[in-house]
Amino acid sequence: MLIERRALKGLLLAVLLSPGVVVAGSDQEDPLESYNRVMFSFNDKADHWVLKPVAKGYRYVMPDFFERGVSRMFSNLGEVLNVANDLLQGKVGQAGNDGGRLLINSTIGIAGFFDVAKHAGLERSDGEDFGQTFGVWGVGEGAYVVLPFLGPSTLRDAPSLLLDSVFNPIGEVDHVPTRNQLYGARVVSVRADLLEAEKLVKGDKYTFVKDVYLQRRQFLVNDGDVEDDFGDDDYN
Repeated sequence: MLIERRALKGLLLAVLLSPGVVVAGSDQEDPLESYNRVMFSFNDKADHWVLKPVAKGYRYVMPDFFERGVSRMFSNLGEVLNVANDLLQGKVGQAGNDGGRLLINSTIGIAGFFDVAKHAGLERSDGEDFGQTFGVWGVGEGAYVVLPFLGPSTLRDAPSLLLDSVFNPIGEVDHVPTRNQLYGARVVSVRADLLEAEKLVKGDKYTFVKDVYLQRRQFLVNDGDVEDDFGDDDYN
């Protein structure tokens, strides 16, 4: 699937970052399943023939040191979105943490290539976006929906992607070719991060991705306090 960091900031990669590993088999309602499966298949084929080969090539030619550094740089840009949503959710302390990370890593960390803030005691958070903010404000997630090229989402999260893009510093780059190259590099970097996570897919790929996405979103909206639909203990 052609997916970007925020739809993505945790699909299969989220499995690696979460306290537990989930498997397919939840009873999540999926009223749009017929459409979703068609779009999922389209995205999967596009990914297989276009993005995945590029990501593999990127990983092959890029030394691990630089690959991790580039990934951290795009993560650092995401701190702008984190701070905005921290404040909207009333998380003043976390806003200070994320804002401090942005300041330190953007300067001493050379635009985020090095995570200097971590060594200063400012740990990276799970991240915040407008979809999570709407959830905290009480907006229901609505039906699960697969977006063209962007991948998994919900009726609550899909519109928030537009707001998320407003706070993406890449969008402030005036030179269009450079801006597009940065967007492309971000997508390739994120896809390269997901290569190893693909090995965790079990059973029906569509169902697995849907279950992981919905549970991860619930985990993020509730700051880790969620019911585990797969039989494990609550995330804490």
